Amino acid sequence: MNIFTRRKPQPPESGLPDSIAVISALPVPVVVLDAQNRFRSANPAAEQFFQLSFGSLAHIGLEELVPPDSRLFALVDQVRNQDAPVSDHDLTLDSPRLHRTGVAAHGAPLPEMPGAVVLTLQDGSKAQKLDRQLNFRGAARGASAMAQMLAHEVKNPLSGIRGAAQLLEQNASEDDRELCVLIQDEADRIRDLVERMEMFSDRPIEQGVVNIHEVLDHVRRIASRGFASHLRIIEDYDPSLPSVWGNRDFLIQIMLNLVKNAAEAVDPQGGEIQLSTAYHHGVRIAIPGSRERVHLPLQVSVRDNGPGIDEDVRATLWEPFVTTKRGGQGLGLAMVAKLVADQGALIECDSRSGRTIFRLSLPMPPADLPASPETRSE
Repeated sequence: MNIFTRRKPQPPESGLPDSIAVISALPVPVVVLDAQNRFRSANPAAEQFFQLSFGSLAHIGLEELVPPDSRLFALVDQVRNQDAPVSDHDLTLDSPRLHRTGVAAHGAPLPEMPGAVVLTLQDGSKAQKLDRQLNFRGAARGASAMAQMLAHEVKNPLSGIRGAAQLLEQNASEDDRELCVLIQDEADRIRDLVERMEMFSDRPIEQGVVNIHEVLDHVRRIASRGFASHLRIIEDYDPSLPSVWGNRDFLIQIMLNLVKNAAEAVDPQGGEIQLSTAYHHGVRIAIPGSRERVHLPLQVSVRDNGPGIDEDVRATLWEPFVTTKRGGQGLGLAMVAKLVADQGALIECDSRSGRTIFRLSLPMPPADLPASPETRSE
């Protein structure tokens, strides 16, 4: 029985809230392990941490989720041996079913159950990913300024250079004509690069109610008829997911970039891409200079079974001109991060060998938005 969420709360004494209800409401993962390290209870945050419901956790032990050499087992044993609280930090929980880094753990004995341990877990990697994503907003402003400078200072003289090369080509020798064509081709290539950089400019975007499943269906059809026609695309959608608040065209562009990256990363033979949606309690981020916090409970994921992203690349994954592709310009994921930030959303990457997941967390439409036919039908 899940003592945190399944037991009916008793009337509180002295006006204090019931402790079980409080633990269930905590955003921090809390579990109870019995003397055999089997899960006896888990609050909703713990279910999300392990990506398993309590019904699934109740049938397994901690050793099925955490490697046997993990320091977490040493912490649990120390709690039992000393009959006192023990804490540890910067733990890595890495197994086929779980991948968490930078985890802080706190264990304490449970007197009502001999040998039982109450375990609190905090995922530091989540905070680090969110910090990097929020920091990118500042970097995006720098990219915007650079884009405006490039557009103004480069495109005009570039047109003059190309025009001069065309004039020279008319009266040039065969060898010189080849050089003139080369100048024109390079001028075109630079112009295309500058035009792509212009997309980083700080232009206000229009947002509205968007059916994310229609967006994903559109992206899947483009991918399956083109660059991913040789791959298996799996859909795992939550049909009850409400509409998101965003820009439909930009969401299509974001998802196309993510799916195309996944298609280029997987093996042409046996490669798979999974598109999924789910509702999570999500994250709440503070808006600088405001007391308002934005709730991002709607999650869209793109998962592939490719080789994963090198750890040294992940730290700069969202920055312009960072790429591991031959001939790549490194603007795809930088553009994704810019478009995500412009819509008040967040994106994170979880990658290891054989599995890479990009998770996009999106807001719901404002509560005071007038009901449209689409929102009323939901």
